[in-house]
Amino acid sequence: MKSPRELAIESLNRVKARDRDGWLALYEDDGFIEDPVGPSFMCPDGKGHQGKAGITKFYDTYIAGVSMDYKIHKSFECGDEVAIYIVMYVKQANGETASVEAVNLYKRSKNGKLFSLRSFWEMPAGAGAH
Repeated sequence: MKSPRELAIESLNRVKARDRDGWLALYEDDGFIEDPVGPSFMCPDGKGHQGKAGITKFYDTYIAGVSMDYKIHKSFECGDEVAIYIVMYVKQANGETASVEAVNLYKRSKNGKLFSLRSFWEMPAGAGAH
């Protein structure tokens, strides 16, 4: 069984590779994503993206249209969870770029898949909702 850290890195690598199906396959059917945590333009009610349908919609709406690279600065694994301090380098389809610092919390399910991703980050200065 992969460690939570290995799953997190695989998730990031699949986003970087634009591997939609591989990324979706990492998540449990009843998993969820809060990216970012709390109310935002990406999730006005702040409840996150629930279940495989919600996770798929999140990918298609917010990930599919960008290219992304990243650098992990630190990670801390405890039990079935890992916290990763990361900088993501995002390029929008229109050519706009942003560097986003975040702390991502990943939780592994008892089945060895990702159960959740909770991402803590703030909108870069000067950026707007797309």
